[in-house]
Amino acid sequence: MRSPGRPEPSRAVQREFWRLIASGTTTVEAAALVGVSAPVGIRWFRHAGGMAPLSLDEPTGRYLSFAEREEIALLKAQSKGVREIARMIGRDPGTVSRELRRNAATRGGKPVYRAVVAQWKAQQAAKRPKTAKLVNNELLREYVQDRLAGNIRRPDGTIVEGPTTPPWKGLNKPHRQDRRWSTAWSPEQIAHRLRLDFPDDESMRISHEAIYQSLFIQGRGALKRELVACLRTGRALREPRSRSQNKPQGHVTADVVLRERPAEAEDRAVPGHWEGDLIIGTGRSAIGTLVERSSRSTLLVHLPRMEGWGEKPHAKNGPSLGGYGAVAMNSALMASMTTLPEQLRKTLTWDRGKELSGHAQFALETGTRVFFADPHSPWQRPSNENTNGLLRQYFPKGTDLSRWTADDLEAVAHALNNRPRKTLGWKTPAEVFEEQVRSLQQAGVASTS
Repeated sequence: MRSPGRPEPSRAVQREFWRLIASGTTTVEAAALVGVSAPVGIRWFRHAGGMAPLSLDEPTGRYLSFAEREEIALLKAQSKGVREIARMIGRDPGTVSRELRRNAATRGGKPVYRAVVAQWKAQQAAKRPKTAKLVNNELLREYVQDRLAGNIRRPDGTIVEGPTTPPWKGLNKPHRQDRRWSTAWSPEQIAHRLRLDFPDDESMRISHEAIYQSLFIQGRGALKRELVACLRTGRALREPRSRSQNKPQGHVTADVVLRERPAEAEDRAVPGHWEGDLIIGTGRSAIGTLVERSSRSTLLVHLPRMEGWGEKPHAKNGPSLGGYGAVAMNSALMASMTTLPEQLRKTLTWDRGKELSGHAQFALETGTRVFFADPHSPWQRPSNENTNGLLRQYFPKGTDLSRWTADDLEAVAHALNNRPRKTLGWKTPAEVFEEQVRSLQQAGVASTS
């Protein structure tokens, strides 16, 4: 067996790496924890498409482990005999004899037993390369590929090309750009439909997981990898579920999570508690939305693009010029919130977006305490989510929101605030908000007199 150079890490190391990936650990951190370099860990993850290429269950004791091979190497270096080694490690002498004969290193012309090389040789010999089902079965491959592509066709059968999409680079779907039109079926739909279309042909069967593997894993060669753009998510790699729920959010500390919000904000009886978010448009444009929990009154925050936008290509990790970076967001929110009476700007509940990472400075300047909802929990900001749905009537998805001026946004907010609401007894948010302001003014006059 020809050695490719430095043997790859043992399967035990790779198994531990994929266990860490499944637990939500990043690729670089998982590589460091198992003792391999970051480029090696990244290569493992990308070549496997984010899918563990081996079973994560611990192997049975039938085969020699790496620890046992290390023990054999140490005892062999001490000139111990085969039977003595077998007795000390609790194995059959024939097992030890075959191990020393088959897996010894022979690079120098003389067999020398080394545990790392022996482990690599054993792993190579244990491989059972199996050709993917979609490679051998052309009819099945064409069926799956045609339904994954999901081309839009006219009644006469001609294909409608749709929008011109960016060139395929093997990465995730383009951010906020055109995607190819398709009526693509999901791998699960394809796998189940095969049983209906070919009830008597057992060769026309494949699991949805095998289709995902053919798309994600490099080297399978059965399906065109650019077909991942037709999947609903458009991902070119599988993202472990635990990782998606464990994204770092350093700006959210223990004192600003939702459970620390005052109890009076829950029942909506006391005015002055707000919910906020962004609605996003194309070209990194956005509009800030603020909704008061008691009156459902809405403020729209104008977020103009900053100086230098569009003059040169966007630089990764460069300054945010789209208008909703942390600095620009703070300035725009302060300008909107400071127009309100101090008693009507007590708290602001936001999602976990990085645009409000400067919340401490915002709270200091405005006196409005900021709290962040739990991850993936939009129901914790119900008034804001409902209002954003209404605002999409004026600002549809996929449009450039930077075209609208502050006056335009004020007009839309005025229209929204003067629509009667069932939850307010068919009053309008503007009327309820005006009553709140009037009661605050009367309380202020009474206290001074």
